[in-house]
Amino acid sequence: MKILFLCKRRPQGKDLVATPYGRFFHLPRILAERGHQVSIALLDYKNGDALEFDAHGIQWSSSPLFAYLASVEKRIADLQPDWVVGFSDTWFGILAARVARKHGLRSCIDAYDNYESYMPWAKPLHWLWRRALRRADLITAAGPGLGATMAGRDNSKRVAVVPMAADPGGFEPRDKVACRELLQLPTDRPLVGYCGSMHRSRGVEALFDAIPLVHAERPEVRFIHSGRTWSDVPLPKTITSLGFIDDDKVPVLLNSMDILVVTNRASSFGNHSYPVKLYEAMSCQVPVVATRTRATEWILDGHRECLVEPADAKGLSDAILRTLSQPNVDYQAVPTWNSSCDAFEQALRNDSS
Repeated sequence: MKILFLCKRRPQGKDLVATPYGRFFHLPRILAERGHQVSIALLDYKNGDALEFDAHGIQWSSSPLFAYLASVEKRIADLQPDWVVGFSDTWFGILAARVARKHGLRSCIDAYDNYESYMPWAKPLHWLWRRALRRADLITAAGPGLGATMAGRDNSKRVAVVPMAADPGGFEPRDKVACRELLQLPTDRPLVGYCGSMHRSRGVEALFDAIPLVHAERPEVRFIHSGRTWSDVPLPKTITSLGFIDDDKVPVLLNSMDILVVTNRASSFGNHSYPVKLYEAMSCQVPVVATRTRATEWILDGHRECLVEPADAKGLSDAILRTLSQPNVDYQAVPTWNSSCDAFEQALRNDSS
């Protein structure tokens, strides 16, 4: 197959040209390794110089906003793709459906979050997104709940689940003491981690309220954070923040933890958020405790004891204490990008037949 992906250059704040990562890179990379002809047209919102290059078996282009449509048209003319795939944002799904329809090509719209929850007031954008979803030949989503939300009432719409996964390169079990020593973390007490943005939309207040409840029973437990902090969410003194750490240190950090906590809210965003940190921790066989949402119930099917109700500080503290006392886990069949690409490739083939 010949497949053209449309994507922004810096999804989730990282530059795909400088540091290829995640869903937006590994699915196209693996398809290219399997013999498909793959091209990625990146939109550079920072309006840098246009680029064209080959890497990882993929034909890449990066274009500023004013030149992006012309770049996409050139890619279509050169590649003559079987599929145009909209990746990483609402606008790319809309554009994929539009240009595919214009040229008589098949279109696929992929999503890892409920994009409509980002700007609930942007009704014209939501209308365009919904129309694109109706026109798309295939919808792929990070989980079944999100896929059903994207398909809406159209029971005939082709929907495939393509799970998130940990990137290759280090997300595997490692020696806990050695990892802690590398990061200069204490080796003589339990560590509970939270990795990611400390934002109110994530329901982090439940974690803040749970910490003193944990300390009432286990005062030696240390809570560790890595990632972004916000001025309107002051961290309690009971949390040690490491700030941003290099990507290659993330597996080391996770393997240093006795538990990884993932909080969220049961909202239009939270119910369709499939945190990659869960997949990374599970790949490292690190115990997790997570807010119960439609998404985490699916990810942790078979491990429902790891789930706590949203905004339930007491339930969260109880789950942390219980997991510290019974730390052994066995997360089997954790998705990888290869297994996710199996599902993606099969969906494309099925709709091509």
